Amino acid sequence: MDRAAIHDPYTAAGVDTAAGDRAVELMKASVAATQGSQVLGGIGGFAGLWDASALKAYRRPVLASSTDGVGTKVAIAQAIDKHDTIGHDLVGMVVDDIVVVGATPLFLTDYIACGSVVPERIAEIVAGIADGCRRTGTALIGGETAEHPDLLAPDEYDLAGAAVGAVEADALLGAARVRDGDAVLAIASSGLHANGFSLVRRIVRDAGLRYTDRIDEFAAPLGEVLLEPTRLYTAPLLRLLASPSGPDVHALSHVTGGGIAANLARVLPAGSWVEVERGSWTPPDVFAVLADRGGLTLTDVEGAWNLGVGMLAVLDPAAIAPTQALLQEAGMDSWVVGQVSTGQRPVAAFEQHAKGAAGGAVRLTGTWGDPHR
Repeated sequence: MDRAAIHDPYTAAGVDTAAGDRAVELMKASVAATQGSQVLGGIGGFAGLWDASALKAYRRPVLASSTDGVGTKVAIAQAIDKHDTIGHDLVGMVVDDIVVVGATPLFLTDYIACGSVVPERIAEIVAGIADGCRRTGTALIGGETAEHPDLLAPDEYDLAGAAVGAVEADALLGAARVRDGDAVLAIASSGLHANGFSLVRRIVRDAGLRYTDRIDEFAAPLGEVLLEPTRLYTAPLLRLLASPSGPDVHALSHVTGGGIAANLARVLPAGSWVEVERGSWTPPDVFAVLADRGGLTLTDVEGAWNLGVGMLAVLDPAAIAPTQALLQEAGMDSWVVGQVSTGQRPVAAFEQHAKGAAGGAVRLTGTWGDPHR
């Protein structure tokens, strides 16, 4: 043991405060790149500061908050020692929940717990978070890195974050705006995003696969395919909401844990229902390959994975064309998957009242498109 550590009981217990200070120095530039004039004091204080006088421009500002993590996807990043994109996943999970209600994200704070602070690795993770914040117009105003020796292995870490946004009260999106006959527009995901990775990891383990393996259907090693970062929807959706067709967007649903049906049900009014037509799209190969290796069908995993749909928009049918055009400009494919109904519905196999929301009912119907077409 280093002689200095003997005289520093905290270091002897496994906590390296000097490494933490070095990590902060390495991340400063990437964090600063997300901050505008509304951020006061930079990083290093006990609290992040954001000048709220900007909210004076609102007639009746409503604050929106969200908190989340990236789940066990971090285990794959750790397995292949690739940490530069996991921060995008955090921003996607947190900030894209803010835009769902029509809010503009203001700032985010992050929390990283690790077994041992490796300054370069922590800085790499935070650089990914900062890049995601920059892409979504969100200031990264602070965070915390906590070293937990004996609780986490030296190369293990977990991360979470929380964000705040603002929206005019009369511009809030949600079930109250949804109408009978509204169209449901699916917006493509970039892959698995950051949900259902406990199932992914179980399939990989039980199939005897390694994250370094090459699989015929994939252009990159398995681990890199699984780490494809979460698509960030905030910027194009905010442009959409500010466009002439924006008022005709009535609700948005972020397809995260629980899959398509459960998350769409959350933003529908009680008594309404939607049948999502499976045949309207073909899930990307990553879903079909994993399901096959696990001895499962795509229908079996509908409650775990997004199956190629990362966001859903409920909107007036007249707004479909301009909405799709704007999304296409942002490089996002979209397609109609269903329609909202308020009349009598079939009674079987609907997902409803998901995650405590007294919402509508949703089921997926039909068969999936041909994966080989």
